[in-house]
Amino acid sequence: MGFLDFIFGTKKRQVQELLDKGAIILDVRSKREWDSGHIANSKHIPLDDLQNHVEKLKKLNKPIITCCASGMRSAKAAEFLNLNNIIATNGGGWLSLKKKVSS
Repeated sequence: MGFLDFIFGTKKRQVQELLDKGAIILDVRSKREWDSGHIANSKHIPLDDLQNHVEKLKKLNKPIITCCASGMRSAKAAEFLNLNNIIATNGGGWLSLKKKVSS
């Protein structure tokens, strides 16, 4: 197992463990980006609107895996959610995350 396999394999296991705990995939891209394609059964809340949905997300009482186009916005979203006592991890880019979820 090479270094990259270790890193990416760990991320895939982490995602799968969260999904096994009932995690929600939260796409924080714009509506236009979302409409062009997204992960089946994921939720959509653009990053700019996330603060307006904190209480709703807390009530779900589930871990959250954030995603966006490249992983930058989803990193900000995961950090924001964690600061608001919601278990969240950055799933990175949605296409990459889709492969982890599908396989």
